Amino acid sequence: MDASFETVLFAFGLTVFAGLSTGIGSALAFYTKQTNKKFLSAALGFSAGVMIYVSFVEIFPKARESLSVIYGDQGGLLVTTLAFFAGIALIGLIDKFVPKGENPHEIRDVDEMEVGDEENGELMRMGLFSALAIAIHNFPEGLATFISALQDPALGISIAIAIAIHNIPEGIAVSVPIYYATGSKKKAFKYSFLSGLSEPLGAIAGYFLLMRIFDERMFGIIFASVAGIMVYISLDELLPTAHKYGEHHIAIWGLISGMALMATSLILL
Repeated sequence: MDASFETVLFAFGLTVFAGLSTGIGSALAFYTKQTNKKFLSAALGFSAGVMIYVSFVEIFPKARESLSVIYGDQGGLLVTTLAFFAGIALIGLIDKFVPKGENPHEIRDVDEMEVGDEENGELMRMGLFSALAIAIHNFPEGLATFISALQDPALGISIAIAIAIHNIPEGIAVSVPIYYATGSKKKAFKYSFLSGLSEPLGAIAGYFLLMRIFDERMFGIIFASVAGIMVYISLDELLPTAHKYGEHHIAIWGLISGMALMATSLILL
């Protein structure tokens, strides 16, 4: 698949936007008295709805279409399915090797933490491990956003926005413990910001490592894997976090709204 320089630049720009939205989480943590939990819950549910819908309705069928050209209908479906679950396995393995105590899913609000509630060294360790964990998680997300935007810019925009929303509470997870450990908003924001940089790094790695051998087969396998990665992120990260921040029904209505908006955009565009 040949992509113009403008398309590559656009796809990379979307990936940078999605990754660096961890900085928005830091800003929310420091410059608002309390996080609007109901809004955040709805937004996270919305993000999950977008990613789940687009994975099954748009990305998986496109991957199958590409692979069916090479392997035939049944063979194409088999390879697409295997690649889908390989994507889930990849992100699942990444999760497995993230220590539980520092996992970015364990998010705390600024107003729930007080100076001295834990030793400063423990807080700093929690923040740094969260930054590392999020950086590892964001790498395949960057690849997912980049590849999707190369294939279909409109699809790339939808995925970038969904991942950006998902990165906001991750920014909180990094910045809050580092802030309380050091007393420095600047240092906390810096680590939060840096953790998001692995997303564009994923895009760069994808471009230089994969574009040279990017044909119908490679596209189909990567695209199906991207679908698996996004479904896992939605079910393992977004929905549990949405439930944690708000009521069950708020998260579910957010999810349905995300699906409905994605469905409408695919019909109209």
